[in-house]
Amino acid sequence: MTPVKMEYLFTFEKNNYMKSIVRLAVIILAMLPVAGFAQAGKAAPWPEMKTFHGFMSSTFHPSEEGNFQPLRLKADSLLIAAKAWQASKIPADYKEAETKQTLARLVNQCENIAGAVKAKAADEKLKVLISDAHEIFHKIVGECKKAE
Repeated sequence: MTPVKMEYLFTFEKNNYMKSIVRLAVIILAMLPVAGFAQAGKAAPWPEMKTFHGFMSSTFHPSEEGNFQPLRLKADSLLIAAKAWQASKIPADYKEAETKQTLARLVNQCENIAGAVKAKAADEKLKVLISDAHEIFHKIVGECKKAE
């Protein structure tokens, strides 16, 4: 086995294997606080939603300021998190049918984003795509939740 060159550890474009390891580490680290909540005996929030929100906020908010580099680097991770969220159990305080349908729209939108990034789409197109995904996310968080 040949040793990994240090320059590959910090150059995402050169090493897809390293990208996968980094994505996995980010997802695991994002879920650690949720595990702490569950162990403390408190009702844990929807962990997959929190993980997705982490990727959404770290890509959407920079794009509002014209910085699309985080979105270009994390588009695949955003899609992975959306699929994990879609596959998770929907909590009882959410409308199941509406939530499933809206999560499917979100995954589709994240697939569109990942495809656009791979196709090296213009920043303007990416801004529209991530803004639409952000709106879908807020629909799930707000409108899909049952009234208390």
